[in-house]
Amino acid sequence: MSDEPQPQQPHQGWAPRKPQAAGAGQPGGTGHPGQPGTPGKPGNSANSGKPGKPGKQKRPRRTGWRRLIPTWRIVLGTCVLGLLLLVGGFFLGYHLVQIPAANALATKQSNVYLYADGSVLARDGEVNRESVGLARISKDAQHAVLAAEDRDFYTESAIDPAAMVRAGWKTATGKGKQSGSTITQQYVKNYYLAQEQTVTRKVKEFFISIKLDREKSKNEILEGYLNTSFFGRGAYGIQAAAQAYFGVDAKDLTAAQGAYLASLLNAPSQYDVVAHPENKAAAENRWAYVMNGMADKGWISRADRAAAEFPQPKQSTVSTGMSGQRGYLVNIVKRYLIDHDIVDEEELDRGGYRITTTLQKDKQDAFVKAVDDKLMSQLDQKERKADTYVRAGGASVDPKTGKIVAMYNGIDYVKQYTPGATRRDYQVGSTFKPFVFTSAVENHSETQDGRTINPNTRYDGTSERPVQGWTGDRYAPENEDHRDYGDVTVREATDKSINAVYAQMAVDVGSDKVKQTAIDLGLASDTPELTASPSIALGVATASPLDMAEAYATIANHGRHSTYTPVEKVMKDGKHEVDLPERRERQAVSRESADTTTSVLRSVVEQGTATAAQTAGRPAAGKTGTAEEDTAAWFAGYTPELSTVVAVMGQDPKTAAHKSLYGVMGLDRINGGGAPAEIWGQYTRKALEGEPVSDFDLQLQSGADVTAPPSADSSGEPGDGDESGSSDPDGDSTGSTGDQDDTGSETPGDTGGDSSTPPGDTGGEESGPPTTGGGTPTNGGPSTDPGPGAGGGQDDSSNGGGTEGGDGGPGGDDSDTTAGTVAGLPGTPPRRQ
Repeated sequence: MSDEPQPQQPHQGWAPRKPQAAGAGQPGGTGHPGQPGTPGKPGNSANSGKPGKPGKQKRPRRTGWRRLIPTWRIVLGTCVLGLLLLVGGFFLGYHLVQIPAANALATKQSNVYLYADGSVLARDGEVNRESVGLARISKDAQHAVLAAEDRDFYTESAIDPAAMVRAGWKTATGKGKQSGSTITQQYVKNYYLAQEQTVTRKVKEFFISIKLDREKSKNEILEGYLNTSFFGRGAYGIQAAAQAYFGVDAKDLTAAQGAYLASLLNAPSQYDVVAHPENKAAAENRWAYVMNGMADKGWISRADRAAAEFPQPKQSTVSTGMSGQRGYLVNIVKRYLIDHDIVDEEELDRGGYRITTTLQKDKQDAFVKAVDDKLMSQLDQKERKADTYVRAGGASVDPKTGKIVAMYNGIDYVKQYTPGATRRDYQVGSTFKPFVFTSAVENHSETQDGRTINPNTRYDGTSERPVQGWTGDRYAPENEDHRDYGDVTVREATDKSINAVYAQMAVDVGSDKVKQTAIDLGLASDTPELTASPSIALGVATASPLDMAEAYATIANHGRHSTYTPVEKVMKDGKHEVDLPERRERQAVSRESADTTTSVLRSVVEQGTATAAQTAGRPAAGKTGTAEEDTAAWFAGYTPELSTVVAVMGQDPKTAAHKSLYGVMGLDRINGGGAPAEIWGQYTRKALEGEPVSDFDLQLQSGADVTAPPSADSSGEPGDGDESGSSDPDGDSTGSTGDQDDTGSETPGDTGGDSSTPPGDTGGEESGPPTTGGGTPTNGGPSTDPGPGAGGGQDDSSNGGGTEGGDGGPGGDDSDTTAGTVAGLPGTPPRRQ
C-alpha cells in the first residue's frame, strides 16, 4: 500500500450516514468508513450542496385538501392589493365623477296662478311642481319626512354603508325591498340622475352624494329633496302634494298631514287611500310609524302623538287644467306680465313662478253664473242658428285701485279660444257717449251758439240732422229707427241714446279733444278706429270690455285713474319676489267732470235704456250701447265700489266673421238694456253681497244739480235708442228687449236745488239763452276741428251712418236710402261683418 495520500471524491454537503457493512470502501460499493461511496454510487442527493456549505432542507409539499387553503402570505398580499385598489379607485372616482347639471324633469316646474285669497286658480306647466323655500314648509312636515326617511339626517354623513348593507341583505334574503339610501342620496337621484337601476347610476350617486355633502348645507339638501320627490297624484314636491291631497300650502301642513305625505314617499300610488281604499290599513301603519318616529325624536310630544288621528285626504282636488275660464285668465295674466316687462317670455315658459292675481274667486264665480243664468241658459243652438253665434265678454274693476276682480271670457277656453274680456274687434256703440259729455265738461265746451254744455243744455234731436261746425264732408247720423226727438236736454238725450245730439256735441267739443279725454280715462291710444271725427261719439272705436271697464272706473272714482292690473304679487322659485310696476294714480279729468257725468248716467239706469240694471239693488250709473248692424250689445255701468262692463257679441263659430244678433234667444234683437244689463245687475248684486250700500258722493258742474223740464217727444214712445237704424231683418222698427224707456217725458234724476233754471232754446245751429245757470265758458264758438272723417259717415247715401255704435260709422243698410243722408266722409273704414 502506497504511503501517498489517496485522492478524495468530491461530495455535496454533509449528511449523516448509516453504518457501512464490511468491505465498504472497496471498489464496487465498498470503502473505508467515513468515505464516500465509490464512483457511480454517489451519496444521498438530498444532502448534496455546494462544496464547503451546509445544505437547506426543503419543506414538504402540501398535499390533499391543504392545497386549497391560501397561505398567510397570499392572504396578506391580496388584502394589501385590494386595499390599494379600493383607495385608488375611490380617489379616481371622486375626481372623475363631477356634480352634473340638474336633470330636465327636476327643474321643470309649473307656473302657479292664484286667486287674491291664495287659492289655486290654475297651473300651466306639464309637471305639477312648485318649488318653495324651506321656510315655506311647516316644521311638522319637515320632521315627518325625516322620521320616515332619514331620522339622523342632520348628524350622519351622506352615505350610510351599514344601511346599504342591511338593505341589500334584506332584499337578497327575500325579506322585502328596502332602500339603503340617505336623503342626500335620494336627492341626488331625483335631482341630478335618471331613475334607472344600474350599477353605473349607483356609483355616480355614491360619489355625487359625498361631494354634495361637502358643498351644500343640510338645509339646502333637505329643501331640494322636498321639492323634487314624487308624492303621487301627479304632484312633484311637497307644495304641489299639499295642494293635491289637502288643498293647503306646505307651510300650513299639520303633523298628521305631513306624516301622511311622508308615508307616500315609500309607495305613492299604493298609499293613496282615496284611489286605493283597500290599502288603507297599510297606509295607516306607515303613517303610525312616521308619527311614532317623530315622537321618539322629540319633534312632537307624546300627548300630541296620542291625540293625532289619521288625516283623510281630499276626495277630489282643484283642477289645474285650462278648461273653463282658467285658460283665458292664465293667458291674459301671462300677456300682462310679458307686455309690462315684468317677466321675460322665455323665463315664464321655464316655470317656477307663483303669481297671485287680483281676481277674487267669489266675484269670478258670480260673473260666470250671471252670464249662464241670463244668457247661455236661454240659448237653443239646435233650434235657432242665431244662438250659435253668441259670444260674451266682460270685466269688473275696483275703481279705487284699478285691480281687476273678475272677468268673463267665454263658455270654455278649450272650445272658444278668443278671450271675450280683452278682444278689440267689436264697436263699443253708445257706451262711448259718456266720454263725449265728460270731455265737454272738462273743456268747458259750448254749443255752436255759445251756450255752455251741461246736463240741461238743449239740442235738436232730429234724426239725420246735419251736424253744424264740422269742416269735413256733410255728416247727418240717424237715430234708432229714424226717430225724431225734437228739442231735448243732454240728460234726456243720454237716457234715450240720441245719436243726432251726441254727434253734434262731439263737434262742439272738438273730436280731437273727445279722443284725448277717452285716452285720459283709460282707453289705449292705439285703440282701433279711435279717430277724431264726429262719428267718434257713436262708438265706432273697437275697445275691449276691459278697456271700457277701466275708463268707466275712472269716472266712478271721481276722475282719478288707476292703471288696471290683474297681478298682485309674483314670486320666483318660492324665494324671490319679482318687482312689479309702480302703481300710479293720477287725476285724469276733474272731479266735476266725472261726477257730473255720473249724475247723467244715473238717470239712464233710473229711467232710461238701462232700467234692467236696477236689479243690482244699489245706486248705479251706466250706459247701454249697440254696435253697427247689431253685431254686439253692451252695458257699461258702475256703483261706487265696482265698475263692470258686459258685452254680448255675434260671431260665426266656423269663419269667425261678425254676425248680427237678430233672433237670438227668440227675440227680434239684443239690446244693451237686455241681456247685458241683466247680467250686470245679477253679477253686481252678488259680487257686493254683504257689503254696506253706499251712495255716490258727487260734486257737480254749476247748474247740473237742477233738472230742466222734459221736452215734448215728437216721435211718440221711444225705443232703446241704441239700435242700428237699419232695424232688424224684417223691418220691425220697435224695440224688442223690454229695456226701452216707456215714457215720452223726462222725470227728474239728480236734483239738488230748490229752483229750476229756465230752459234754453234748441242746440245746434239755433241760438238762445244759456241754460247752465252759471259758469263761464272758456272754449266757445264753433269747432273748426280739422280731423279726418275716419269712422264717420258712409260711402253711399243710405241711412246717413246713423247706426248706434256705428251710426255714422262705416256703412249702413244698403237697401234703405233716406233723404238727407251724407255720402263719403274721408277715411271711412270698411263695414264690419
